[in-house]
Amino acid sequence: MEIKSAEFVMSNSDVAKCPKNPLPEYAFIGRSNVGKSSLINMLTNRKSLAKTSGRPGKTQLINHFLINANWYLVDLPGYGYARVSKSSKKTFQKFITDYFRQREQLVSAFVLVDIRHEPQSIDLEFMAWMGENGIPFSIIFTKADKLKPKAIEKHIADYTAIMLQTWEEMPNYFVTSSSKHIGKDHLLNYIQQINDQMNTDKTK
Repeated sequence: MEIKSAEFVMSNSDVAKCPKNPLPEYAFIGRSNVGKSSLINMLTNRKSLAKTSGRPGKTQLINHFLINANWYLVDLPGYGYARVSKSSKKTFQKFITDYFRQREQLVSAFVLVDIRHEPQSIDLEFMAWMGENGIPFSIIFTKADKLKPKAIEKHIADYTAIMLQTWEEMPNYFVTSSSKHIGKDHLLNYIQQINDQMNTDKTK
């Protein structure tokens, strides 16, 4: 897939106010500072479609971007904020969970994980919640340019071993680097295949 157009549509904290049309949505979420904004900008060939920041927790709303006029990329607030109050954290967590539970247009989520670190409990708990609620998702390992290929293999093997303690199989995953454009085509082609399949199913 080649992204020819990417436009910001809206930001809000109320799921009921999200776009009403039935276009498929793919939601991106992860811990603060995992590289989500950089990944979105890399995928869309834009330098600042999603605002990047060195301050964790910058994204605090549900942000909809219309891609190629036929699907939405949804930028969600991170979980595990370093610098927000407990009341703010509860508010964010509520509209994140509301989005996943209520948004019928959601096709799949992508949970971003920094490949440099050993599995973090906050990521594992969030993915467990997604699994328990029947929400389809893939893992996106970010910042792969920071590791050598052998280290990448080891980190993924370690992650898989921990996931398989509670999961029947390792969720679908992608290895990416925003600065080196690693994984871009693989990820976009995956979205394209799902969209194509959905269009085929509609015509049956």
